[in-house]
Amino acid sequence: MIKALLIDVDGVLIDGRPLDGLNWAHDLEKDLGIRRDDLVASFFAPYWDDIVCGRDGILGPLTSTLGEIAPHADAQALLDYWFSHDARINGALLDQLSLFRQKNGLPCYLATNQEHLRAAYIMNDLALGAHTDGIFYSAAMGCRKPDLDFYKSIQSALNLAPENLLLIDDTKENLEAASRLGWQSLHWTKGSSVGDISSLIASATQRA
Repeated sequence: MIKALLIDVDGVLIDGRPLDGLNWAHDLEKDLGIRRDDLVASFFAPYWDDIVCGRDGILGPLTSTLGEIAPHADAQALLDYWFSHDARINGALLDQLSLFRQKNGLPCYLATNQEHLRAAYIMNDLALGAHTDGIFYSAAMGCRKPDLDFYKSIQSALNLAPENLLLIDDTKENLEAASRLGWQSLHWTKGSSVGDISSLIASATQRA
């Protein structure tokens, strides 16, 4: 029986720019004068794993990187741009999660690879904290999906057996890792709907 939902953020609850769903950095060079490829090669490739796992903050490495690839740019301005342009919320899914929580008493948590600042932005500025029961994110946990320790930490925190947990994620590797521990899982794709979640929960309830 499913006793808690764990929902991925990027690619599931949030997907691209609010205006059109394109990647947040689609117009980065035009808007801020920063080449996306330079940012990937000089910032994300060398620093991101440490940042998203909480071993380093984001502002220091980002400031240093911009000093090399775009001296005119400001790190905080880039973060503000990034966060606000990567904020298209799946309203239908969010509404369904609210129904699960209110009518079925089923707790819903975010389970996501995030650094501290964007995790706070997601919960507070985008108000996802008001629609969920909490967030499990990599920088706070010291590990990231698909590391098995990520899922084990959630199991321990919720004090639930793995078969009672359902992960909704758009990345197969994350789902496969959860399944190895006995979690139930749903692969979210562009063609997925809230009905897929309802059907899976109903099926699991009938089997219980």
